[in-house]
Amino acid sequence: MTTLRGSWISFCGLAVLLANACAPSRDFSSPGTGDFSTSQASEVFAAGYSGVTEKFIEPVSVGDIAIEGIRGLGAIDPDLTVTRADGKVVLSASSSEVAFFPAPEGNDVAGWAKLTVDISAAARKASAEMKAADMETLYEAVFDGVLSNLDIFSRYAGAQEARENSAKRDGFGGIGIRYRIQDGTPVIIQVLLKTPAAKAGLLKDDRITHVDGTVLKGLSKKQIGEKLRGPTHTRVELTILGPSATLPKVVAMERAHIFSPTVTETHSDGIVVLRVKSFNQDTTRSLASKLEKAHETIGDDMKGLILDLRGNPGGLLKQSVKVADLLLTQGNIVSTRGRHAGSIHNYEAGGRDLAFGLPVIVLVDGKSASAAEIVAAALQDLERAVVIGTSSFGKGSVQTVIRLPNDGEITLTWSRLVAPSGYMLHGLGVLPAICTSGIKDNALAVIRAVLAKSAQTEETLRTWRKPGTRDEDLRRKLRQSCPSQRRRDDLDLKVARRLINDQTLYARTLNLTAATHEARY
Repeated sequence: MTTLRGSWISFCGLAVLLANACAPSRDFSSPGTGDFSTSQASEVFAAGYSGVTEKFIEPVSVGDIAIEGIRGLGAIDPDLTVTRADGKVVLSASSSEVAFFPAPEGNDVAGWAKLTVDISAAARKASAEMKAADMETLYEAVFDGVLSNLDIFSRYAGAQEARENSAKRDGFGGIGIRYRIQDGTPVIIQVLLKTPAAKAGLLKDDRITHVDGTVLKGLSKKQIGEKLRGPTHTRVELTILGPSATLPKVVAMERAHIFSPTVTETHSDGIVVLRVKSFNQDTTRSLASKLEKAHETIGDDMKGLILDLRGNPGGLLKQSVKVADLLLTQGNIVSTRGRHAGSIHNYEAGGRDLAFGLPVIVLVDGKSASAAEIVAAALQDLERAVVIGTSSFGKGSVQTVIRLPNDGEITLTWSRLVAPSGYMLHGLGVLPAICTSGIKDNALAVIRAVLAKSAQTEETLRTWRKPGTRDEDLRRKLRQSCPSQRRRDDLDLKVARRLINDQTLYARTLNLTAATHEARY
């Protein structure tokens, strides 16, 4: 996180340039009314503007993004408008000029941050809605204005949302339960293994009536969550009423670092199915553990692995690389390309293949995105897996997180993903070797249909994988060869099982991918 501090140049010190702006009625250097803090706001805007101009994947001007941010004040009061012309920035309310200021130099981060604060202060004097807005509302309006014209994946989150985002990515201090609200009281629906709740003997269907003596009945799920969570190694006391108990019991435990579960495992007939719903800091460890345990249980009767990434929206880049590496021994997993030096990476495999060379199937659909697409593309391009399903989402961009002094954060696009065969994932996604889009036939019929038109499939894959394909019409046409859909039925799993149970069919299908593979890295 870059935080810019320093002394701001007083506008009124530039009397020649700012005679009108420095009249008594135009003095906006005071903190303003309510809880408006110019010093804090200047620091936050400077950090945000600096981070965006330094790291966004395309070059942007501080002046341009700041003007869009200032115009975002219209989200608070639609009567406010901001114009920039002849070296001035003019604030108007209901078409009447309120104040004007000289425009700073194009890349003057400090100057544009201060101008944002000064115009916000002026707007608070002219607008009841602005005066009533708290600081977080102001930050949200400005940064939404900044980011709305960049791309759909760049976004701002306030302090509370930023904490929730961090918890999803990196875990949180808690006790390890999932619950629902029933009759105003939280009822446990799942106790995670090896967590404080499990060790303390909490069970599914237990009611939690109190936390640290506070009655929970009537509180919102968010309020209850805030009481259950806290710093790791801190003590929490719960009052529990079991489903058949007549008297409550008090259970004390120490909070631990909790990760939301992302991997589930089932196996039957020697085939292991690992369902990955997202990628957080614990995904690789969890997947490796479940795969190793399944292999120990099944032993030599294990036939293959199905990695189900359908509906997986993605998550942490490095976790997706590590997951792919669990099944690969060599080769380029993915490359990232951006404007900032820190955004350029080549991730190479060096794992030990926890599937021991057995057949691997990857399931994707139209909701498989980002990190899920990295795994699917790597395993397909390196000829380690057959991909089944529909064209994936096509989110081939990487976001970095810029921390702000107000504890909020900007999630900013800063690089693009390049598959091992050299094509950009963004806007294209991963094309399955076996497309099930719109198909409801039996599994064998699907496989036979694909093999019957193998030449067409190979040609589509070859065109798909050509590096540098930017023709949007061609990219749309390629995606329409296997339309993106959300797949929830069992057909994809049945096709996968059929392939694993028939080594010849599996090999022929894998060859569809191998025939079009042209490694670029």
